Amino acid sequence: MLEVRDLHAAYGAILAVNGVTLDVRSGEIVTLIGANGAGKTTTLNCIAGLLKPKSGSVRFDGEDLARVPAHDIVRRGLVMAPEGRRVFPRMTVAENLEMGAFTRKDKDGIRADFERVYGLFPILLERAQQVAGTLSGGEQQMLAVGRAMMARPRLLLLDEPSLGLAPLIVKRIFEVIRTLNEAGTTILLVEQNARMALKTAHRGYVLETGQVTMVDDAARLLADARVQAAYLGE
Repeated sequence: MLEVRDLHAAYGAILAVNGVTLDVRSGEIVTLIGANGAGKTTTLNCIAGLLKPKSGSVRFDGEDLARVPAHDIVRRGLVMAPEGRRVFPRMTVAENLEMGAFTRKDKDGIRADFERVYGLFPILLERAQQVAGTLSGGEQQMLAVGRAMMARPRLLLLDEPSLGLAPLIVKRIFEVIRTLNEAGTTILLVEQNARMALKTAHRGYVLETGQVTMVDDAARLLADARVQAAYLGE
């Protein structure tokens, strides 16, 4: 479904991604783990069309995305829930969810997806008319994921969905990730909680200073002594 080949990206003179190659197959959960500054978010931004790479390629369903603007990438079914939630703080919860469906015209489908989001995150239904900027961090993260779901993604990019959240909220977010995947959504997950990410994912990539240094089944990475020492506190 997704093919990234020899991706290089920079912010000014600072090279953030240095030759990343990765694949995501339909139906998988794939995770990228690594320290702060390893290039994880930059990789996602390039895939989503938010940052133009210096070189390399990103292909989705066989199509090169180099000249496809970000909003058209969303229309193709590749959608990102960004780091830091990025909700529209002065809009209500319901309006934020509507924004997630801005590329769609199927009113019945949109209505059904509202119900789906509210079913997964009942607190959002309770807060539907509340201004998003007044939500707790956990509620805003649920809203960010729900808003991405409203675009009906086939490939969902999740950037640090557990960052700064209480353990119970983290548990719920990862339950939803599994539920979405079981319902047919392919997921590429960037996550600093490496243990939770590897327990959830099918495969994983380890990024260090902009390069992939390890790739394997998630269970094998979880058991790897190098990964345990570097990312799992063992």
